[in-house]
Amino acid sequence: MLKNTVFLTNTDTTIGFLSQDKEKLNNIKKRLPHKSYIKAVNSLKTLQKFTRVPTKYKNRVRKAKKTSFIFPNGNSYRIIKDTQHLLLLNRLKWAYTTSANISGEAYNEKFSRKNADIIIEPLHNNNTPSTIYKINLTSIKKVR
Repeated sequence: MLKNTVFLTNTDTTIGFLSQDKEKLNNIKKRLPHKSYIKAVNSLKTLQKFTRVPTKYKNRVRKAKKTSFIFPNGNSYRIIKDTQHLLLLNRLKWAYTTSANISGEAYNEKFSRKNADIIIEPLHNNNTPSTIYKINLTSIKKVR
């Protein structure tokens, strides 16, 4: 049931859509299917089901707040620390996360509410994107 659901909620960085259904998010956002999403996960344990975290960077990844990491497998992940955001993610374990707008456009509350299956109130816009680092086995580089 929850796998095909699109949630509109405050994320740790902004108002966003969360879902385990990538195709549904692509349709809502009018986004090209080859573009990837950040997977928000509820813990390092969940993250390790998707990718191997280089030992050298485990503590940094575990302790990071509002930070996404691109791993050697090419996928992006963010461990969520925000209490409100975790209430949902602890039920889902993981979800694709993205800003609640059409790709390349500004946030529009009417659009966001219309396209969400479930809205988690209250919504307040933060507009602070996550910092992104790219990790490989030997180095780490800031991307955003």
